[in-house]
Amino acid sequence: MTAPELSFADVVQPAWNVSPRVRALVTTRDGGVSEAPFGRWRNGADLPGGLNLGMKSGDDPAAVAANRERLLKLAGVSEAAWLEQIHGAGIVRAEDVLAQAHANGTPTRADASVTDRPGTVCVVMVADCMPVLFCDEAGRAVGAAHAGWRGLAAGIVEQTAARVAELAGVEAGALHAYLGPSIGPDAFEVGADVRDAFMNGVDAAQREATANAFVEHPRNPGKYLADLPALARLRLQRLGVERIVGGDLCTVTQRECFYSYRRDRETGRMAALIWLDAQAQSIAD
Repeated sequence: MTAPELSFADVVQPAWNVSPRVRALVTTRDGGVSEAPFGRWRNGADLPGGLNLGMKSGDDPAAVAANRERLLKLAGVSEAAWLEQIHGAGIVRAEDVLAQAHANGTPTRADASVTDRPGTVCVVMVADCMPVLFCDEAGRAVGAAHAGWRGLAAGIVEQTAARVAELAGVEAGALHAYLGPSIGPDAFEVGADVRDAFMNGVDAAQREATANAFVEHPRNPGKYLADLPALARLRLQRLGVERIVGGDLCTVTQRECFYSYRRDRETGRMAALIWLDAQAQSIAD
């Protein structure tokens, strides 16, 4: 039996008040053709129909390619700027990513992309790390960042926001940000090294709030439970970004909805996309 087509009921969309020119979504594990262990999760079983988008996940490449085609069809675009993500803080123009892929077929190594070109899709893949999407209210520029703890500590959120603001011709504080599904504060066990990475160099005004984002693990001495969304919000607020939505979906505990590497190890990948609709005008227009 042919799997049902991917629909907007299968994805998550930011609840933000921005120009209709800004299009954004985050996939779940539903709406594709992948089979276990990359399938849908229902009633304790991994069933066919998963929307795994990770080419290096171990899934059948033909299934992943079919899933990507379904996603592009839903978005109404012909291609997206897929990255080779390396858990760093490198940021590129999405149109340059596409140009390199067209020229030699190789992916660009980076963890965020930005664009002000309508129809060009910024995309990052996740399976516990946080996707952070950016736009200005008028729909002049957008960006997507892959923010695991390493990238977040290295400043990828601040740097991506700065690049989007520059393209949009606004101050960073005028941006909107969406924190997509990620490992939640009850599931993200880390060591003191991760806490230190965020505490070192933090300004006095945010030191207490940063420390509060790490709770001593109740059963594992020397370990902490880290609140990744809270850490991202603090960094955005330091830039003056106040219009922040999301950050309330946990990839680990919401098994029916999301893939999670921390939970399953062998698993699929979701994708977060943001682009400017070439057929819509910005508020500024």
